[in-house]
Amino acid sequence: MHVRWYGQSAFLLSGEGHKVFIDPFGDVSGLRNRGIDWRYPPIEGVEADLLLVTHDHGDHNATDVIGANPAIIRAAGTHDSPIGQVVGIASEHDSVAGTDRGANVIFRFELDGLHVAHLGDFGQPALRPEQRAALGTVDVLFVPAGGGPTISATDAAQLVRDVAPGLIVSMHFRTALIGFLDAPDAFLEALGMKVDRLPGNELVAEELLGPEPVVAVPSPP
Repeated sequence: MHVRWYGQSAFLLSGEGHKVFIDPFGDVSGLRNRGIDWRYPPIEGVEADLLLVTHDHGDHNATDVIGANPAIIRAAGTHDSPIGQVVGIASEHDSVAGTDRGANVIFRFELDGLHVAHLGDFGQPALRPEQRAALGTVDVLFVPAGGGPTISATDAAQLVRDVAPGLIVSMHFRTALIGFLDAPDAFLEALGMKVDRLPGNELVAEELLGPEPVVAVPSPP
């Protein structure tokens, strides 16, 4: 499974027969009016069979930038899709039952035989027991590592230990191309696992999966 990071929480996952895009962003120039620097390149010329949207914020829900008329899933529940069953797990974007930043959906699915989960902008301090049960076995976990409006570094590290994936892919953290969120360093220190700081924004999951868990930190595109 080939993984390409476009910045923030946006990923293209390419399997042998299908492509899945998660949380695309579009024109976010309005952030500059709020004093937020955003210089990730626009997502252009990308096609997918399936598009997943974890929540309706402008830096995660630009469905129009993905071509090939993909099936779109943006809600909790168990869904049929071009890649098979996709499970959306209801969660919150904050620690106060969604009353501050609203709802968030964790997505779980299988691609190339790997069990994949993307946390979106998960903001709870921990998974509730029923959420953990719904998540099941996870091989590759995409986790927000920049704190701020999402789970804190220490809580995110504990969540990773609880889920016990083989590969953790860091996302939604400060880089040279955005002017908010925290760097992933506090998350990585709290986690205390092997870290692979990638020289680019792409990886092949099977090449990083091994006997010990590893945290991949992609570079900005």
